[in-house]
Amino acid sequence: MTYTLLSAVVLIAVFVFGVAVLKTELFSSSKFWIAYSIVVFFQLLTNGYLTSQEIVTYNPEVITGTRIAFAPIEDLFFGFALVTLTMFIWERIGSSKKVDKASK
Repeated sequence: MTYTLLSAVVLIAVFVFGVAVLKTELFSSSKFWIAYSIVVFFQLLTNGYLTSQEIVTYNPEVITGTRIAFAPIEDLFFGFALVTLTMFIWERIGSSKKVDKASK
């Protein structure tokens, strides 16, 4: 499985989990997009440095070749999936704590 395919599968799986399973409305929140923009800025900064210095390298046969700040676009897909999954879970935990407090 290529890095591109794997990152796409993970991205879709996280999206489906959050929207269909958890039924979250996270994507409609400006807080999510602000938080993600901060994360992606630092992800591009560190990823760009690591790949431009060849500390981390990628087999060109398993990526699309599209890069942003020297980093393969697939890294952004994985980063988005990781951050989004974390925020989905955080939102779910926060919602369940609110329900617990309301029932006491």
